[in-house]
Amino acid sequence: MTHALPDSIDAMLALLQAQGYVADRPLATVLFLALRMKRPLLLEGEAGTGKTEIAKVLSAGLGRRLIRLQCYEGLDLASAVYEWNYAGQMMAIRLAEAGGAANDRARLESDLFSERYLVKRPLLQALEPQEGGAPVLLIDELDRTDEAFEAFLLEVLADAQVTIPELGTIRAPEPPIVIVTSNRTREIHDALKRRCLYHWVGYPDAQRELAILKAKAPQAPAKLSRQVVAFVQAIRKEELFKAPGVAETLDWASALVELDAVGLDPAIVSDTLGALLKYQDDIQAMQGSSLTELLDRAKQAAR
Repeated sequence: MTHALPDSIDAMLALLQAQGYVADRPLATVLFLALRMKRPLLLEGEAGTGKTEIAKVLSAGLGRRLIRLQCYEGLDLASAVYEWNYAGQMMAIRLAEAGGAANDRARLESDLFSERYLVKRPLLQALEPQEGGAPVLLIDELDRTDEAFEAFLLEVLADAQVTIPELGTIRAPEPPIVIVTSNRTREIHDALKRRCLYHWVGYPDAQRELAILKAKAPQAPAKLSRQVVAFVQAIRKEELFKAPGVAETLDWASALVELDAVGLDPAIVSDTLGALLKYQDDIQAMQGSSLTELLDRAKQAAR
């Protein structure tokens, strides 16, 4: 069921909260503006901070279809936009030759390069009319692609259209709701940024992270949740190769619940660090006296 777009920032906050996403007001503001202004939104931030989840929440909250383009190195137009059904085209050519119609080249070429043989990929699907309104288009981890693909996206983001040489320009009757995410493994080009609204999704403060944990892992005891959040907040200040994101906080809390933990102690933290930290050097650095000291500080902060 399709829902109307939020008519205020408070309504946007309520929509996010109804879907279990605990957002701060700046994020709700830029989302509200992106919807009202019909502009793409570029979300940058560390991995695991909830950027992708925002698109999923918008799709669910608005009752719109979610179309996801997962980016990767070497992504090309055939995977992102369209390609031709070459097997079907060859079969049509063979049938035409067998039926003696191969001489009508103009008609055959027109038929071969029609929508009948067009295989639509995520970007082209997002420009089609959709039941219930424009879809949410998630272009996830754009920083994994190259600058050539970024350049192609400019037409999609600026004009909600793509140009197919054999068919011409295909324009969306209503621009999709576009969320672009980047983990900032490389800089996104200014030309693309100019076409988007922008928001940095950082690590949440302790109060918001505790609220996220309560919403996503309500089975965790209150004491454990406070200590988990305090420990994660403290460990992010350490010199780590990769600080844990909110996703890791939720994974760790769930793992501790599975072990029937009601609070943190050095042994259980040491045994379960693999749910929180994903690099051996980071895990090794947090062993022994460093872990005990960090845990003591976290317990103090959680009281």
